Amino acid sequence: MLVRLVLLCGLVAVLAAPGVATASSSIRYGVQDDAWIADGNGTLAQRLNRLKELGVQIVRYNLRWDQVAKRKPKSPTSTTDPAYDWQPSDVFLKGLEARGIAPLVTIYGTPTWANGGRAPSWAPKTGAMMAAFAHAAAKRYPWVKRWAIWNEPNQRRWLKPSSPVIYTVRLLNPAYAAIHAVIRGAQVAGGVTAPRGNAGGVSPVDWIQGMKRAGARLDAYAHNPYPLSPHTETPWSGGCEGCRTLTMATLPKLINDVTKAFGPKRIWLTEYGYQTNPPDPYIGVSDALQAEYMSAAALRAYLAPRVDVLIHFLVRDEPDLAGWQSGVLNIKGVAKPSYRAFQLPLAQESRAGSRTVLWGQVRPGHGRRTYRLQKLVNGRWAWYGGTARTSSGGFFTRSVTGAAHDRFRLWAPSLRVFGPPLALR
Repeated sequence: MLVRLVLLCGLVAVLAAPGVATASSSIRYGVQDDAWIADGNGTLAQRLNRLKELGVQIVRYNLRWDQVAKRKPKSPTSTTDPAYDWQPSDVFLKGLEARGIAPLVTIYGTPTWANGGRAPSWAPKTGAMMAAFAHAAAKRYPWVKRWAIWNEPNQRRWLKPSSPVIYTVRLLNPAYAAIHAVIRGAQVAGGVTAPRGNAGGVSPVDWIQGMKRAGARLDAYAHNPYPLSPHTETPWSGGCEGCRTLTMATLPKLINDVTKAFGPKRIWLTEYGYQTNPPDPYIGVSDALQAEYMSAAALRAYLAPRVDVLIHFLVRDEPDLAGWQSGVLNIKGVAKPSYRAFQLPLAQESRAGSRTVLWGQVRPGHGRRTYRLQKLVNGRWAWYGGTARTSSGGFFTRSVTGAAHDRFRLWAPSLRVFGPPLALR
């Protein structure tokens, strides 16, 4: 009850804030899970088809420089240099293109020959090395319009030295220039920051300022707004307003900080999710709450100014509890409620008296999709109103009558499935 009350208070406060009117229906929702893509059940084609059926509009994919170029190429800007092995990324990225799913390619991982024999997390010795690889990658995949440079460089486990200056000078700016020189209309995101710096790292708030001082060039700022206290933090509230952390609950601060540093750049939320219990008994939430928060986060991103991308991490739980258990599938491949929440998100946008505005989306499909709502009445689900149609992007808002705790769910005739129930607040 307390969590739901906090969620409602946060929702009302954000909706009352200026800038909500700049919400854009062009936002894309997607997933990232390189391990499942590589070795999930079935063939790669079957996994890609499943993403299409799930309604995935964009997939974030790590293009590992250290794996593509294990040997030093003699002609590093040439895609045909024999040192390069593009085969795994060729198959996957062409598979996405064939299914109309947009890729968001993240370049990460320095080869040993470029950083003095160190681990992939160490920065290359020069920015020219990164520029050459980014140039070759852009030539190889000219249809890829969205690129991100590195992953969570503000944490030492992902970049050493963890310095916004080194990140900007040796990684971001060289890649930005190289990709734009090859692909007309490309968007290159910088930052890709974690919600906190962790031991030896740099807070995302300070990282943004450090990138600004270093002269960062970027079309979008990417950030991974994971909750830091999953049991008390919702997509709308519970974040630490006075801290130097940035989560979904403090999304307005992220947008404000980016705007002050770089102007009205686009915002990409490149990793987000709640782990579930089971299997994680420590920081996991229930399956039902994971599904509810997935829909709430989708609405929050939709309403936020200049947010173009929200990526859910993962598709399938990782087998090791020390890893991540935020999948829409459990380790056995069985769908959690969040699987349907991804297909058919339904969230409470606002409430006034007995009238509540619901927001939702039918993700699979194109153009205006049909949908219906059901309401739980005396223990039985009953149709609420007739069949309606979404916008061309699959979105809708619907005013309903109900008291707190009344439950609604979304039906998509094209899928012949229901989304998970939503209890009004």
